[in-house]
Amino acid sequence: MSARQPLPHWVTAFLMPALNVALAFVIGGLVVLAIGENPLEAVSVLIYGAFGYGEGWGYTLHFATNFMFTGLAVALVFHMGMFNIGVEGQAYVAGLAIMVALAFDQTHWTVVFVTSIITAGVLGAMWALIPAYLQAKRGSHIVITTIMFNFIASSLMSYMLGQVITRPGANAETETIDPVGRLPLLRDIPGLEFFGFSPVNVSIFLAIAAGFFVYWLLWHTKFGYKIRALGHNPNAVRYAGVSAVTVIIITMMISGALAGLVAVNEAVGVQKRLVVGYVNGAGFVGIAVAFMGRSHPIGVALSALLFGALYQGGQELAFEMPSVSRDMVVVIQALVILFTGAMSELFRPALERVFSARSPGAETAKAASESGSG
Repeated sequence: MSARQPLPHWVTAFLMPALNVALAFVIGGLVVLAIGENPLEAVSVLIYGAFGYGEGWGYTLHFATNFMFTGLAVALVFHMGMFNIGVEGQAYVAGLAIMVALAFDQTHWTVVFVTSIITAGVLGAMWALIPAYLQAKRGSHIVITTIMFNFIASSLMSYMLGQVITRPGANAETETIDPVGRLPLLRDIPGLEFFGFSPVNVSIFLAIAAGFFVYWLLWHTKFGYKIRALGHNPNAVRYAGVSAVTVIIITMMISGALAGLVAVNEAVGVQKRLVVGYVNGAGFVGIAVAFMGRSHPIGVALSALLFGALYQGGQELAFEMPSVSRDMVVVIQALVILFTGAMSELFRPALERVFSARSPGAETAKAASESGSG
């Protein structure tokens, strides 16, 4: 029997995720069929809602911007061989950057934008620092600590919005950013009126820049090499004299800063104020985005676009086909997350057998086996 050959990169990077998504849609289609609706019509409505008109495109890109930030945050730490499950909490705490935005909202939107980026990044990094320190210095498992910090972040922000920074007379929300300091929507840029009344704003360019930054950091810097080396062989890294503690703490802080940029897009750019639960699960979706994108910035961008389309197209589907309830749309989204995240390797054994059988080495091994038996 011939040994299995490593799969080509294009198979693991593109074919396997595509098969996972296809399987998720097939099972989702069976669910739609079970309630008496046409699955093909449902898919058509979903695709049209996400990409069929300008405003739909705008909402898709808006959701994708959040998922880009959270997906990059998870992917960066994954290259280190660890999991940052606390992206949701890091993004939530970074929402306090709205207070800086409110302090500068009488100046110009560029001032609000830059100060919000800095503040949100610092807040997200600081919230990631404590689990990073506990992992690096005390050996506390980073998955457990980051999960717990999500709950702490939720409680902290509920207290802050309920007792400290709430607008007088309001129910758990801050003041609203003055029109002078609001981030421009893409539709406000000449030539981009195509996006209609969608909330996509200039933060999408920040997400693209974040993708280039992560790529440069991981593959074109010495520190990025240390991150990847730690993920491949921690013992070798320590033997080489590299401080794993330093790498873990700095990488986690960068990850937290990337997660914090969700606040720039959602709280500062869209809501224009801070409200309870504004992250709305984007941190957890970022885990599936990173897995589906194979933790590569390009893959993360494409995966974020897919999940943005699922969110926007799902809303359109629930509106156009009332029998397909919002809960049913969530089930379809969950299936995609399941197959692209937890079951991302489902097709690997079959694909390995297929490509091993087609490789030149397989023919040689087969011929040697036949001659030996003869």
